[in-house]
Amino acid sequence: MFQSFENRGGPENTAERIEALRTEMKKRNLDGFILPRSDRYLNEYVPAHDERLLWLTGFSGSAGLAIILAESAALFVDGRYTLQAEGEIDKDIITPIAIMETSPTTWLKQHIKRGSRIGLDPELLSVSAYENYNELLEQASAKLISLKNNPVDQLWQDQPALPNNPITAQPKKYAGRDVEEKISEIQSILQERGADAFVVTAPESVCWLFNIRGSDVSHNPIMLATAIINARAKPALFLESKNLSNRAADNISGSARLLPPENFENELKILGSRFKKVLIDPARTNAAIYQTLRAARAEILRGSDPCALPKARKNEAEISGAKTAHIRDGIAISRFLHWIDISMPEAELDEITAAKKLEEFRKETGALKDISFETISGAGPNGAIVHYRVSQATNRKFLPSELYLVDSGGQYQDGTTDITRTVALGEPTGPMRRHYTMVLKAHINLAVAAFPKGTRGVDLDPLARAPLWQAGLDFNHGTGHGVGSFLSVHEGPQGISRRSMVPLEPGMILSIEPGYYREGAYGIRLENLVLVTEPEEITGGEQAMMRFSPLTLAPFDKKLIDQDLLTKAELKWLNGYHRTVWKTIGGELKGPEKAWLKDATRAIK
Repeated sequence: MFQSFENRGGPENTAERIEALRTEMKKRNLDGFILPRSDRYLNEYVPAHDERLLWLTGFSGSAGLAIILAESAALFVDGRYTLQAEGEIDKDIITPIAIMETSPTTWLKQHIKRGSRIGLDPELLSVSAYENYNELLEQASAKLISLKNNPVDQLWQDQPALPNNPITAQPKKYAGRDVEEKISEIQSILQERGADAFVVTAPESVCWLFNIRGSDVSHNPIMLATAIINARAKPALFLESKNLSNRAADNISGSARLLPPENFENELKILGSRFKKVLIDPARTNAAIYQTLRAARAEILRGSDPCALPKARKNEAEISGAKTAHIRDGIAISRFLHWIDISMPEAELDEITAAKKLEEFRKETGALKDISFETISGAGPNGAIVHYRVSQATNRKFLPSELYLVDSGGQYQDGTTDITRTVALGEPTGPMRRHYTMVLKAHINLAVAAFPKGTRGVDLDPLARAPLWQAGLDFNHGTGHGVGSFLSVHEGPQGISRRSMVPLEPGMILSIEPGYYREGAYGIRLENLVLVTEPEEITGGEQAMMRFSPLTLAPFDKKLIDQDLLTKAELKWLNGYHRTVWKTIGGELKGPEKAWLKDATRAIK
């Protein structure tokens, strides 16, 4: 199994560990400590070595930040994790706070005293975040202290070791471009920006640039590595050369200087003496790197990672691979949905059994490298926890009166998938059908959008929310995220949300995943991955428009659809989508599974 179900979070040790941290803070003459859930690469998903926030607070989500003061403590989480945090932490010791209602800086300003010394590990905070905290504390006549040694690491006696796994090649037939071509493109971008060098701090950018992959972080085919791209010379790549497979070494051979990771800091210092202008991405570069460059007197330029957009614009090979991966994945998902449908009346199912069975169907494709994240397998009220993780402690049996939400994905060498479906485990109630249909309308409203060059995710986000708003409903998470090519399932810079400011471009892959969550009852989310198409002229129009082309291939649950709430145009889209699903993967199924899919995709008249 690529997924485990051990009990991970919980409040059992919170009081003891926070008290130990406060004792250590006192020894260091600190009045507070800021602890984000991050690693030195500022990854969303981190290796076990960097699960400091989980160790300290018991919160197991993939995004959060704690501030520990002498007399108070707070855990800040976004809308995906408000319910989860409530159930995992000791609220007598640490207060859960919704970050969209109160920011960490606002809370800190309200709780610190004049002259306070607040510590943090500069490797775990971006330059942008570090500067925000520093500015706040200066205004409050307090001081931000960069610590050389993280106090949590000192207290965490059985902290896992840093990963150091094999590195493999991503062949050109999947990558679409060779390493030299990519490096040349990035060097041209640097020259256009007037930069002499760029510090690559995002491991997924390193992987993309050098056509290599790793396994240092669960479900993310990346290795933890950095690079320095010189505008007019060979880049330096910092990793253990002994970990490279022969094919991976061949990908890099002649294209880069291979240096051990411990040389990275010294190379940063050399930049200050050899180059005048060094580009960093302040959102993906940790403050320790920035401080090293400043101390070396490098002239620092700020800008977006020049690898991000070329990586997001999938080429023909990557698009072809994504389509193939989604056909394969759609077959596995359809087999799984059929299995639930026929098993419910007789078998005793639960969330863990279902998650294991889904992984089994994906493994039977013979191409699965990993799952792309831990499967969100939520029955009944657990489905209302947006990023729910099933464990032995939370595992819920399937009841015919409830809904089941399953959000999952696969990592295949030719593409990364991510799909969410919600199904009725028995006869759905009227409210269930209404809410499901409203979420489906939201999905369709965005899926059919036509939009001109320059359209950003923030511009499209209201299209998915409008049908829900009209019904007095909403969801407290983004509408869509970018997806990598056998890389991270959450890939920037593109996205669809209230904060997504990057224009969408042809070749980008994103999710469309509106939802509705009734706390204590059920959750509904319907997610497809889509490809942004090349602009096309519209008959009678004056401007070419881009659209979304669905990649995901799996039916929606017709038992949950209230046909009377759909317009003719929405029904046409749904029937057309189901027709595509049947035509594309129906011939790959056999017997009862094929018959089930034919019925599941039959047009609603």
